[in-house]
Amino acid sequence: MKREFKASINRALNDANLTGALGKFSEAYKVNRTKAYEGIDFEDLRGRIAEAKSGAACHLDEVAETFRMNAEALGAKVFRTRDPEEVKQYILKVARENGVKNVVKSKSMATEEIHLNQALLKEGISVAETDLGEWIIQLAGQTPSHMVMPAIHMTKEEVAEIFSKEVDERLDTDIPRLVKVARNELRPKFLAADMGISGANIAVAETGSIVLVTNEGNARLVTTLPRVHVALVGVEKLVEKFETVVPILDALPRSATAQLLTSYVSIISGPTPNDDGSLKDLHIILMDNQRTDMAKDPKFKQALQCIRCGSCLNVCPIFRLVGGHVFGKVYTGGIGTILTAWFDELKKSEEIQGLCIQCGNCTQVCPGKLDIPEMIMEIRRRLVLEKGQPLVQKAIFSVVNNRKLFHGMLRAASVAGKPFTSGKFIRHLPLFLSELTDGRSLPAIADKPFRDIHPGIEQPKGKEKAVFYAGCLIDFAYPETGVALVKLLNKAGIEVVFPEEQTCCGAPALYSGAYEVAAQNAADNIAALLEQDAQYVVSACPTCTVALAHDFAKTLEAVGRTEWLDKARILAGKTVDLATLVKRLVDQGRLSFQEGEQLGKITYHDSCHLKRTLNVSEQPRELLQQAGYELEEMFECDMCCGMGGSYSMKLPEISAPILKRKLKNIKDTGASLVAMDCPGCVLQISGGFDQDGAAVRVKHTAELLAERLKD
Repeated sequence: MKREFKASINRALNDANLTGALGKFSEAYKVNRTKAYEGIDFEDLRGRIAEAKSGAACHLDEVAETFRMNAEALGAKVFRTRDPEEVKQYILKVARENGVKNVVKSKSMATEEIHLNQALLKEGISVAETDLGEWIIQLAGQTPSHMVMPAIHMTKEEVAEIFSKEVDERLDTDIPRLVKVARNELRPKFLAADMGISGANIAVAETGSIVLVTNEGNARLVTTLPRVHVALVGVEKLVEKFETVVPILDALPRSATAQLLTSYVSIISGPTPNDDGSLKDLHIILMDNQRTDMAKDPKFKQALQCIRCGSCLNVCPIFRLVGGHVFGKVYTGGIGTILTAWFDELKKSEEIQGLCIQCGNCTQVCPGKLDIPEMIMEIRRRLVLEKGQPLVQKAIFSVVNNRKLFHGMLRAASVAGKPFTSGKFIRHLPLFLSELTDGRSLPAIADKPFRDIHPGIEQPKGKEKAVFYAGCLIDFAYPETGVALVKLLNKAGIEVVFPEEQTCCGAPALYSGAYEVAAQNAADNIAALLEQDAQYVVSACPTCTVALAHDFAKTLEAVGRTEWLDKARILAGKTVDLATLVKRLVDQGRLSFQEGEQLGKITYHDSCHLKRTLNVSEQPRELLQQAGYELEEMFECDMCCGMGGSYSMKLPEISAPILKRKLKNIKDTGASLVAMDCPGCVLQISGGFDQDGAAVRVKHTAELLAERLKD
């Protein structure tokens, strides 16, 4: 990463006002959003939105043409173009023809996208943003930090300072007073405006209507008072039927700001009369700017299902730390990364794509059913194809793909790390490595990896077998978790087989965009894991489980290694995470736990991949309670701990505050023990507590359950 980008991250992280405001908002948003959606089947709602938006994206040209014909039949003038420059020239032409000197605007990300304000100002036309947040950042000389709440990053003290300069009067931080100042300053601008420029939340082909959704009423003034109205609409806002307006209006306020409804919904169908009786000059510009190309790309077509609610930003653990400006000039957050790669150029997303930790929070709340993490992975893949892997990364992956060399180096690290090891942790590393142990200790490499322990475990020989895929961390750092897994399955009469040819699951390479490397890891593991005839392939690492059950087939297909696809699907069909399998065995009466002993309070941390990709969250909780633990839920139990695989090493400055928040939430429960099902989370959280000094034990669920088995 470039030094300037790192510096922008550090500036954001050290801005207490920014992190405080975003942190409070994101915490409140989750609670309020849940209340706002009470009584609504969110999955059904977003299914209908995704279907309608996807349908329009499948034939954008026809939908756009239908919209044009119907809008023009109502008296509007419709201009469609692929080129953002043509948009600006069209608006300037309309302005010249109508003698426009003053423009008022309602909030429009499309105008931000093409830098329209600068083009108008260059021609001597005054431009006033009238959305309160947009006006604030216009006065501050900034760009929006959020697509719905553009000034969310600013405090009332900062706003008071900006307004004071604008009105040449010392203002305090009384919010009603500041709003009154804005109203007094903006009202004359509405009355003096010759042209109003708006965006649109929806454009309905069936009726030729545009729909605007606002809270402040400024859009109504922008679209009714000036004699000329120009609406700039990205073609992704098109829907075929008017009936689609209803589900979008149901979702948009709830997802954007956790409101049940917005204050104003304006549906404009053709020009309306001016105060002198003449008809308004209504221009609707359908802007493409790579959107039809995106619609033709099977990996990115889903991005056109976005309704621009910003909910992905509201739940993102990275956004709430660094805000929007770190992501670039216009669109922010995960969706902003994708839009930047398309509407600007791929290389402009090179650094910001690295901000995504792949926690999947956004996938759970998106009303358009976008898989933002998956699209960011594809951006990474294309960047690697275009530019190649960085030399250091290439060297690392060449080692990882050589199983014997990789495992030999891990064994050597066990010895080499002794001078830096205290107990089970490496607390301090020298020189340029010191940042890796800043705020979190690292686990010491085990003296004896699981692959060396497994042959010495006495097991029942039976017909039922499970192949154990350990993954790197359990194999070489936490072999005790592997031993616990064997104990659990043995108790149910299942023999656990450990193929020694297994190697890295390929997640580090995959999440870095190095698909060819990940594909080789997949092929090697498929060969190793299917060599034995077993009923299950079980893993106690959610990231590895996701790799086996989901990613292997997709990765192999992406690089054209289709000869492995049938075997990849067979492996996926056998793969199961440990918590799901153990719960199944308990329900079948094949496993039981000691009874009658109260073990005290415990809390549980949901690992990102386990909950959001594998959809497993209740099973481990039920098992722990059946084993005798009293479960105390922590606040934000399913928020990322900041590990993110190699993320914590690439961006430790972001990972550390995420971990700090997680440690606080655990301590606030009063529990002296926290359980989880991911060895990566164990690494992150146990390492954090080692440096924090709090008397909280961190354990993998497998170990806690194995301790409580009935004899």
